[in-house]
Amino acid sequence: MKFFVDTAEIADIKELAATGLLDGVTTNPSLIAKSGRDFLEVTKEICGIVDGPVSAEVIALDHEGMMREAEILRKIADNVCIKVPLTIDGLKTCKALTSDGTKVNVTLCFSANQALLAAKAGASFISPFIGRHDDNGFDGMDLIRDIRLIYDNYAFETEILAASVRHSVHVLECAKIGADVMTAPPAVIKGLFKHVLTDKGIEGFMADWAKTGQSL
Repeated sequence: MKFFVDTAEIADIKELAATGLLDGVTTNPSLIAKSGRDFLEVTKEICGIVDGPVSAEVIALDHEGMMREAEILRKIADNVCIKVPLTIDGLKTCKALTSDGTKVNVTLCFSANQALLAAKAGASFISPFIGRHDDNGFDGMDLIRDIRLIYDNYAFETEILAASVRHSVHVLECAKIGADVMTAPPAVIKGLFKHVLTDKGIEGFMADWAKTGQSL
């Protein structure tokens, strides 16, 4: 499973990229606003840090506006992935862009039927929102499971990009189901490294080493 980080904070992206485990980045207007920086400037900097796809979201809601903004965004760098909402105009834009060779991430997916439409429109990625699905009384994992089954039934090439990931259990379950990608905040990804027994093991090794009185 590919790991994307969901942030526009440059320091966090650099830290995770240095591990060699980061495959891409997702952003949205809210994350850009939190960074307090210029939208195009921060997107360009992110694209220079990672080799994989960097999702940059259009603001317009109509097809013509989305296409106009997408033209600006895809000039930023070769690894920009245009992010569009799962609406009729969004899928119309998706079809036009992917037919032209541009990667597209269709976001705000909350049903398997929506995911089916996105795949038929040629989406590079579909972003089902697990956490928000859970918040509204549904099981986000059932959504991932249904999309995986449908995509496998018809050999769709659209990658399932699990979004709105809140904790390590979400990551684990997505990996077990077979999501192609997951995107999560930096804190969630860093939390995957942590385990109490790992910490205790390190403490024990260090204590034993100290007793030897040696150094390297």
